[in-house]
Amino acid sequence: MSDKHFSELPKMHTTYANVIKSLLPSAQTAVPSLPESVYTVDKLAIDQSNLRDYRKICGFMDDGRVPATYFAVLSQTLQMNMMATGEFPFAMLGLVHLENSVTQHRVIFDTETVSMSVRLDNLRVHDKGQQFDFLTTVMVGDELVWQGVSTYLSRQKKSKADRQAAKNDKPTDKKPTPAKPEAVEGGICLSLEIAEDIGRRYAFVSGDFNLIHLHPLSARAFGFPKAIAHGMWTKARSLAAISRQFDLPAAYRVDVSFKLPVFLPSKVELLSDAPCQLGIEFGLYAKDSDKTHLLGTVAFL
Repeated sequence: MSDKHFSELPKMHTTYANVIKSLLPSAQTAVPSLPESVYTVDKLAIDQSNLRDYRKICGFMDDGRVPATYFAVLSQTLQMNMMATGEFPFAMLGLVHLENSVTQHRVIFDTETVSMSVRLDNLRVHDKGQQFDFLTTVMVGDELVWQGVSTYLSRQKKSKADRQAAKNDKPTDKKPTPAKPEAVEGGICLSLEIAEDIGRRYAFVSGDFNLIHLHPLSARAFGFPKAIAHGMWTKARSLAAISRQFDLPAAYRVDVSFKLPVFLPSKVELLSDAPCQLGIEFGLYAKDSDKTHLLGTVAFL
């Protein structure tokens, strides 16, 4: 896989056939390394119409600033193009988005022209297969203004001996998912009703038309009883509510781990503590149970 430079974000239809091919099931086996290519959009101007739709569906204010999660959405187009090549070692089907981190080093205005680059890194063992990261950087001239890390799991079949070895090597002090907390004075306690069509609506904004998000019938084909919300929409919706409630600094990092899927439609609760000097902790939980959908932190830099 060689480096590629784009004059604009590539359109999904230009690689549609390869994307469909890469969605087909395959026997996943462990790979020794990842391609070292870098995909770059040299001059990226913000599509104001798309950004306006993104703000609306996620709940961000229209304040002339680029939401901290927006470049993660734009970078997915480059990621999809990278995954659709024959050199990418995993099939898209079955990849699980485990974690996401975005770092905003300063306020980025929607009138700025940036360059955006994506590469693969950090291949490592997981007890269910292999993990890897997509690393994204956004520059204005020579200034680094934004970074993103998306961590994926490729599930792979293992021999009985490998499963036993992984079980033996598994840390015994692994912390369980924290229980749903009580509302905290000065924090956020927000109930949200997520519509059945949010997956389809967000797909048209983000370009992520993964079938598990679009309709119950297509989701069932992949083992889900209902369609599930995009993880990056749940992160963005949470951050939008936090940014409306609290004054965030110019530079901060938002880390989330995706736990249980949000089936559509759903009623959920966003809970956060009050801001402290270091930042804010938050979580997205099922409204009428203790199920945890997402855990995150906003770290002030």
